[in-house]
Amino acid sequence: MTFEYKVVPAPIRGKKAKGLKTPADRFANALGTVINEMATEGWEYLRADTLPAEERHGLTGRSTVFQNMLIFRRAAGEERATAPESVTETPAASDVVEATKQPPQLSASNDAPVAKNGRTSLFANDRRGDVAAE
Repeated sequence: MTFEYKVVPAPIRGKKAKGLKTPADRFANALGTVINEMATEGWEYLRADTLPAEERHGLTGRSTVFQNMLIFRRAAGEERATAPESVTETPAASDVVEATKQPPQLSASNDAPVAKNGRTSLFANDRRGDVAAE
């Protein structure tokens, strides 16, 4: 499955709302608002990153500042359009009994992603710098 990613700047200031007194509560409200707005457009929150950026100061001066970014992803184009709608089905009683008999299999397979430190990682594929990951 391929994904497309969207990067937006994280809020700098909190957003006032009724009942929110502390700066931390206001900031959490602003952050939640951005994440919820993106979710309504079909974007899934992935992570927040702090990245360096070079800015100009005056005519010839430059300095490095750090920007906080929110990263979102969603299924790419056709896959998103053709994804089946979620269907709620009630499982048959025999399926429920059979599912409770077998414990989940928790073993690392040979095709599991491996992190730089050599350990098996569930998130190694998400840490690539690719714009369209599979």
